[in-house]
Amino acid sequence: MFLIANSLWTTFFTFLGGAAIGAIVTFFVTKRMFEKQLKENPPINEKMIRAMYLQMGRKPTEAQIRQTMKSLGQ
Repeated sequence: MFLIANSLWTTFFTFLGGAAIGAIVTFFVTKRMFEKQLKENPPINEKMIRAMYLQMGRKPTEAQIRQTMKSLGQ
């Protein structure tokens, strides 16, 4: 009876330890992938908005750029 209970606790703690290690590894892998994506595809900035307006054939004012940045932030 004692051997069965001991084996059950050993299995439980082994599973718990494996889950904790898996969670830690997953966290760091996901963080690294997220940072890589941000480096390859940076968030939009004012320079990109100006270029977008110029590609559409319009010269943007600062108010239009601020308004566009504000609407993208929402």
